Amino acid sequence: MKLNLKRITKETAINITIDIDGTGEFEINTGIGFFDHMLSALSKHSGIDLQIEAKGDLEVDFHHTVEDVGILLGQALKKSLEHRNFARYGYAIIPMDDALVLSSIDICNRFFLNYDCRIFGNIGNFDAELIEEFFRAFAYNSGMVLHIKQLYGTNKHHIAEATFKSVAKSLSMAIAEVQQTPTTKGTL
Repeated sequence: MKLNLKRITKETAINITIDIDGTGEFEINTGIGFFDHMLSALSKHSGIDLQIEAKGDLEVDFHHTVEDVGILLGQALKKSLEHRNFARYGYAIIPMDDALVLSSIDICNRFFLNYDCRIFGNIGNFDAELIEEFFRAFAYNSGMVLHIKQLYGTNKHHIAEATFKSVAKSLSMAIAEVQQTPTTKGTL
């Protein structure tokens, strides 16, 4: 089922269409090349179809656009799961050349982010610290506990890409449809 959400602020205008039962098809344009590349990997490796069109105050910096895409994508994921029984948990360890990144997800209607990656400075013109900002906004707005840990690696691009691919694989496992969402509380 496709879902479309919009977010318009004084800093950004974002339109996202998501299909959690997709095949990983994507059409992404945020105006930030490296971020588009990472979101494409997230879509492809999670199997979630994503269309993202974002206009932001890129002349200031990329922060508002990256964070607001994370906010809206998290909200879209949460809304997509409202009437679905899903596996809840997912985990993956993904290599990308010298990099190795572990991620683990619990979609439990609570928020926590543990981001333990050593990526500093820029990747091209993209500030690497924005990766953590994206995942914080995404996890908070989707109601997700998300742990990301870099195990190895020195190449910033490889670490970043392994991070997005690891989260994607964890996400595909966590949103998989099941007969009943596992919980001892009876509700998430």
